[in-house]
Amino acid sequence: MEQRDEKGSAAAVGEGEPPAGAGTGTSTGIGTETGTEQEPSGAAAPFQPPEGGFGWVVVFAAAWCNGSIFGIHNSFGILYMMLQSDLGEGNKDPALEFKTAWVGSLAMGMIFFCSPIVSIFTDRIGCRTTAATGAAIAFIGLLSSSFTKSLEVRYFTYGILFGCGSSFAFQPSLVILGHYFKRRLGLANGIVAGGSCLISVPLPFFLKIVGEAIGLAHTFQVLSALMLIQIFLSMTYRPILPPSCDSRQDGQGKLGSRSMRQQCWSQTRKYFNLRIFRRKTYRIWAFGIATAVLGYLVPYMNLVKYVEKRFQETKKDWILLVCLGAMSGLGRLFAGRIGDCIPGLKKIYLQVASFMLLGTLCMMIPQCQGFEGVIVICLFLGLCDGFFTTIMAPIAFELVGPMQASQAIGYLMGLMAVPMTAGTPIAGYLNDYFGNYDAAFYFAGVPPIIGGLVLSVVPLVHQRMLKKQRLDSGKDKMLSSEAVVNGELLPGCPASEAHI
Repeated sequence: MEQRDEKGSAAAVGEGEPPAGAGTGTSTGIGTETGTEQEPSGAAAPFQPPEGGFGWVVVFAAAWCNGSIFGIHNSFGILYMMLQSDLGEGNKDPALEFKTAWVGSLAMGMIFFCSPIVSIFTDRIGCRTTAATGAAIAFIGLLSSSFTKSLEVRYFTYGILFGCGSSFAFQPSLVILGHYFKRRLGLANGIVAGGSCLISVPLPFFLKIVGEAIGLAHTFQVLSALMLIQIFLSMTYRPILPPSCDSRQDGQGKLGSRSMRQQCWSQTRKYFNLRIFRRKTYRIWAFGIATAVLGYLVPYMNLVKYVEKRFQETKKDWILLVCLGAMSGLGRLFAGRIGDCIPGLKKIYLQVASFMLLGTLCMMIPQCQGFEGVIVICLFLGLCDGFFTTIMAPIAFELVGPMQASQAIGYLMGLMAVPMTAGTPIAGYLNDYFGNYDAAFYFAGVPPIIGGLVLSVVPLVHQRMLKKQRLDSGKDKMLSSEAVVNGELLPGCPASEAHI
């Protein structure tokens, strides 16, 4: 989903970059030593992004990545119908829709499930290697899906391989923009969002025509070409933040005097920054988001099938997904600018409003008396999606700071994996049980409303903690000055690529 797409924009990771190598963390990771001498950390000048230049090439690559990956995922409603037709008209399995829904749900769930691991790979081996490897895995998944008609095999090829590859290809595109932009990061994000829509918006219409002309197998092959192009575009993710190796050498010396248990714990902390969860506001925010997305994918997966059964509309059903994608892109363009005007954690209220409206709109879908009414609802659903996804990363920045934002977003998306994966199959089960999609859309509307109510508490808790902090000035300022670094490097800049 471009929603999920951009699920967490680059704004969080790139803003407010501290001096390069200024962290106090542990080892830099698995990259090789550069052998270059580093100046003392006190003499290092703050890193200043170029604010353009080769960065515009990176912006184009990121736009292609977001548009192609989430364009395919958000168009699964078309592929969903083609998958059912591909299984044969004679298949009378009453749980067919439930089983077929797992193909798309697994793919989308893997994007989020893999995110914590992807954030570590991005920090340790770099954006370029991580993204190119992910695009290659996604290409293999789509291509291999064209050589089978087995639903179980496509659980692996499309659901696991393509989903996992999408995660590894997508998340570095959020990080790399922070290497090239700071002052103009909002503009860069807007161009990525708008550019990705040029791919994702017409893709449902394209799939509808191509699928009828060449069939599902060849359609998968055509889609795999998008990932093949992404492999080469990922090579443009050239890191330019200079790394530091001093603290790594110090850390290696200290490990020798520790017990095996202490060394294991030290290595675990090096890769997993679990201190993020010490922040009460982050825990509440992550729980609220995870709750809200339980029924998040239901409209994307089931609207096309719903209007076909309810209104016998088979020629213009693709318009629904186009409306969702177009308004999501428009929402992202406006949400970034609006979010910049809202100070601090008050940005969360944009997410609260988006989730509350999204849940209400989902429950209004069964009340529509005509196809045009569903189109209107899709326009507003897309707008809510754009606001929710764009503001996610800036909120992570406000909660944990720029140095921890990469893993904070990764952990959040990992927590979203289970509810987001389970939502669509549950909706498919409800449709099989009741014989219609009404209960599925009512179900999809409840979690966003509950999640929105939970999120509304975060700014209040934050203000209460700030007041307590001011009253006790002698204690550590956990909310404002704690600096926990994922190694010595800023996100996506490993020592192995320092020579670039």
